Amino acid sequence: VVYEQEGVFIHSSCGKNDDQDSLIAGILRVIEKENEVVVDWRPLDETLDTSNILCAGKDSSSVVEWTQTPKEKCSRGADRPSSYEAEWDMVTTVSFKKKPHSNGDATAHANGESKWSFLFSLTDLKSIRQNKKGMGWSYLVFCLKDDVKLPALHFHRGDSKPLIKCLEKHVALNESPHDDRVLLVKTQKSLSQSFENLFDEPSYGLLQKWKKDPYIVTMGKFSKVTNYIVGSLRSSDPSNQRRPPSEMADFLNDTIPGLKINQQEEPGFEVITRIDLGKQPEVSRREPVSAEEWAKNMDSEGRILDVDYIKQLIFKGGLCHTLRKEAWKFLLGYFPWNSTKEERANLQKRKTDEYFRMKLQWKSVSEEQEKRNSRLRDYRSLIEKDVNRTDRTNKFYEGEDNPGLILLHDILMTYCMYDFDLGYVQGMSDLLSPVLYVMENEVDAFWCFVSYMDQMHQNFEEQMQGMKTQLIQLSHLLRLLDSGFCSYLESQDSGYLYFCFRWLLIRFKREFSFQDILRLWEVMWTELPCQNFHLLLCCAILESEKQQIMDKHYGFNEILKHINELSMKIDVEYILCKAEAISMQMMNCKELPQTVSEILGIENSSVTPDSDTGEDESGAELSCPTSLYQSLSTPVVAANGTRDGAQQAAETQSLTPA
Repeated sequence: VVYEQEGVFIHSSCGKNDDQDSLIAGILRVIEKENEVVVDWRPLDETLDTSNILCAGKDSSSVVEWTQTPKEKCSRGADRPSSYEAEWDMVTTVSFKKKPHSNGDATAHANGESKWSFLFSLTDLKSIRQNKKGMGWSYLVFCLKDDVKLPALHFHRGDSKPLIKCLEKHVALNESPHDDRVLLVKTQKSLSQSFENLFDEPSYGLLQKWKKDPYIVTMGKFSKVTNYIVGSLRSSDPSNQRRPPSEMADFLNDTIPGLKINQQEEPGFEVITRIDLGKQPEVSRREPVSAEEWAKNMDSEGRILDVDYIKQLIFKGGLCHTLRKEAWKFLLGYFPWNSTKEERANLQKRKTDEYFRMKLQWKSVSEEQEKRNSRLRDYRSLIEKDVNRTDRTNKFYEGEDNPGLILLHDILMTYCMYDFDLGYVQGMSDLLSPVLYVMENEVDAFWCFVSYMDQMHQNFEEQMQGMKTQLIQLSHLLRLLDSGFCSYLESQDSGYLYFCFRWLLIRFKREFSFQDILRLWEVMWTELPCQNFHLLLCCAILESEKQQIMDKHYGFNEILKHINELSMKIDVEYILCKAEAISMQMMNCKELPQTVSEILGIENSSVTPDSDTGEDESGAELSCPTSLYQSLSTPVVAANGTRDGAQQAAETQSLTPA
């Protein structure tokens, strides 16, 4: 409990202030929970009717459910159908049905509370209306999303300022330009809106609750939302059977425009299910690239002699930490691979000047100017909030007044000046944190981050086209790799791979330890062995977990919970080996579907069109990078030991290099 105030009254009878029964005394609290903050008001009298509770709970998210007396239901609920099918409760934003049970953390109060009791999550708060100054005791009216207003709270003992100050620690509040009595909650701009675009709602409004706070839900623990997600997809009545997967797929396709995860009935996918990729080759990793190896591949003027060779070494083993500060600048595109030391020094001078010019732009904005620039205020508020919760267990960012936190803040603010249209979106601090940790330099970290954001930009745009595309591409790859597993996921209403969203959005940042992420990212930045290698990493993780998921007959809830709980438990070297093995398996396939070939960027004259019979007519070999197979000669860490060495050698030799 971070705030508590007694003597907060609800006036239940409008215009009857002389009637003592119209004043209901209560206690107002603000309560911090693991992933949310809730506001809770309950009356002092705990002996009232328990059947009437006004509730805006976590389990209903932005769907606010009111439980009312029959009399109230007649007067207020006449405009709503009374017999919605339970599965479609989330269609309407406000439901007037009695809640049979509750699943979330912030739910209906315990027995013994009046019909006026309420609680709600701050993520549901839209605005706060205050009374005019000098007009009697202080009161507040909370307005939730979709313009649902809660009863006015009158502060008979003291005023509401301490409450406002408490709330401002958790949400950004700004005066309405139209009414100075109204405080508007500033929601995050891009990721929130982008998430809503990914899960659009032209038909049914699926996953309203998931959309409520995409940062907390996507970056936090998915397991907290499994109950109300599955509740929106399935009937709460045990006697009702689940909707068939085909109908569920139609429902999801209507809800997520452009995200068409195909069912098995589509003939184009029958070709894929008949393709035999063969056994996965055994793949090994080498030691990280040493400073000596790096120096040997550089001429007297500082040019990299053999870029492809260096990339192959990095792909197969990563970098020793002392090299990262220099090598990452090349991998991210800040330094051109063919540049000399002198050229790079001149580039850094120019980029330093450019950086501080942009930094000065936001540093020199006065308070008066910022009051007239709502977007800059929003960006600053969101950045300050995120910086304080980004990698705080890492020594580089731990503690108060940490210089690392100040740099993190300043770089993100300066990026808003660099790309004001995108500005700051929640999740971007996760991408910057490892880069700043490695660079230990504000300017270098900024320009490396700019290069990384060039790759990731579409993930954070409002339309989120990048996320849609990646989920569709991942479904194609997974179906080719294991159509049976795809069919199982579809049978559990999980074929649209929603659980991979966080992986893709911030490139596995929350799935691996901090040090493992440094290794994973530098390997991905080599852009080897094919395009979209990160999608094959997803396939590798899912394939590693499929046996447990299928053997234990995991359903919708269990799959979501299981995938979420993999965080920090995945072996990065094993997954890199497995993903590389999958890439070789696909590149060695003579009947590779054209869609998959395009996703991976593989040029193959014998590609099978998605609607063909699947027969290879040309017999042409795959075109594969020579260096990829040269680099396989230094085994250190094996992905698995189940393959025969001679068989592996034969398979490797059978590949025709480009």
